[in-house]
Amino acid sequence: MSYRMPPEWAPHERCWMAWPCRPSMWSDDDATARNYADVAHAIRRFEPVSMLVPPAQIPRARDFLGADIELIEMPIDDSWMRDIGPSFVVNDAGELAGACFVFNAWGGKYATYDQDALTGRRVLERLGLPALTSELVAEGGGLCVDGEGTLLTTDTCFCNPNRNPDWSRADIEAELRRLLGVETVLWLPGDPLDRETDGHVDGLAAFVAPGKVLVESAGQADREPYLGSLRAALEDAVDARGRRFELVEIPEADCSVATNDRFCLSYVNFYIANGAIIAPRYDIPADDIVRERLQSCFPDREIVMVAIPNIAEGGGGIHCITQQQPAVGE
Repeated sequence: MSYRMPPEWAPHERCWMAWPCRPSMWSDDDATARNYADVAHAIRRFEPVSMLVPPAQIPRARDFLGADIELIEMPIDDSWMRDIGPSFVVNDAGELAGACFVFNAWGGKYATYDQDALTGRRVLERLGLPALTSELVAEGGGLCVDGEGTLLTTDTCFCNPNRNPDWSRADIEAELRRLLGVETVLWLPGDPLDRETDGHVDGLAAFVAPGKVLVESAGQADREPYLGSLRAALEDAVDARGRRFELVEIPEADCSVATNDRFCLSYVNFYIANGAIIAPRYDIPADDIVRERLQSCFPDREIVMVAIPNIAEGGGGIHCITQQQPAVGE
């Protein structure tokens, strides 16, 4: 029986996260831990949260997280759960499984990553769920689905020689269809300035409903040519149901808040929780614009904005550190 990946707005059983444990990523370990804890507690208001933690860091994690976040001892190298965890899928019988891609630390950018490469399978083993394995090198942040057969990705990520030098684009599409149950794979132009992930789509565009995409617009003039090409690609595209996309633009944060070259300025990098949107806050005027824009896209969900300056300095945002587990049997 074939499986498909539900959209992020479908009901969740829980959210999975991983405790920050690569010290070289952060200028202030305690501040980063507080950011992670703030995100975890914001999500916990709406759904359970399970946090993977290296055994030696359990006491420290408990000090920051308290008793309402489930801690799971597991060896990990890094903390980007979207990319190291399984991409959960369901079949028509309501049975849950997980798609597990090969993980190579975004093209070998960080060492070590051998524990992270095992995380997807380990989570599924803990849950007693089958793993749909693949030889494709890919990350969850590099894809976005609408639940109706359409997947968004970028042409700079999975096709990159640092991941899949021997795979054609057609081969990659076929594997994404097999694992995630999609019909149409749309290739968007990847961000040429993103040297961390080589242009993950979850910092650029996100489905907010079938046929409706939230897309980043430029905060700086030098970004407009690229983001214009991103919008043009979406305007020219047709989804699996033959629809043209309704596009909703959302600004990126001003570069003045960045503390390093990899700082994540993306407001698109939010998490859809049960009944809420957990979105980044940068304490700048654009926060208010983003809150209103998100509320218009999700009128029935509470918009919760969380300051993430220390997470952002590692090159990612709230979506990058989370992975939803769909609810089944309801």
